[in-house]
Amino acid sequence: MRKALILLGIIMLSGCMKPSDMQDQASYYLGDAGVLNHYRIQRSSTWVLQSDSKLYIAQGHFLPVGNPYARPNVVAEEAFAAAVEVFPIVRRAEQPLGLEEALTEARSYGYDYLLYTRFASAEDAVGSVEQWEDSGRWEDLGLDRAVLQLMVFEVGTRHLVDYARIETRGGFLQFYKASPDDLLRPPLQDYTGQLLGR
Repeated sequence: MRKALILLGIIMLSGCMKPSDMQDQASYYLGDAGVLNHYRIQRSSTWVLQSDSKLYIAQGHFLPVGNPYARPNVVAEEAFAAAVEVFPIVRRAEQPLGLEEALTEARSYGYDYLLYTRFASAEDAVGSVEQWEDSGRWEDLGLDRAVLQLMVFEVGTRHLVDYARIETRGGFLQFYKASPDDLLRPPLQDYTGQLLGR
């Protein structure tokens, strides 16, 4: 009788939504509860770029508060890896640049838009036995966190067309040997998809 009720419940639930939707919803709620990695994107506008736009990506010189040992160009690298999945022509600055330098470089290469990124803050919590042996402090335990700031400029007019703030947090089941850098790619994939209206 119990098996029949469970089977009936699964059949009823599967009629309400597709399995992929169920997976997305479960991932969202598990992330929100802190079990899996989770992020939130706040955008200032709903600006959508043309599908054939040429996108130049650069990162500012700013070192993240709370984790000054992050790779210098890590956000630009992860944004580039996310953007090449959806944009036909993408280029990344080889090193961190100031905003004026990035706009000038994007213009010199003939790009339409500049995605200028900043790694605003990061908390690298203890995530392995080796880190615990180095630290030994209870306050260092917890989940990794990061905050990114993204600005999209129209290169020709230098007009800011979108500003986004991404808060990302590690999950309890995914914290082992993780760092804030590991939390960057999924929200950047989501954001670059949103830039094309996906």
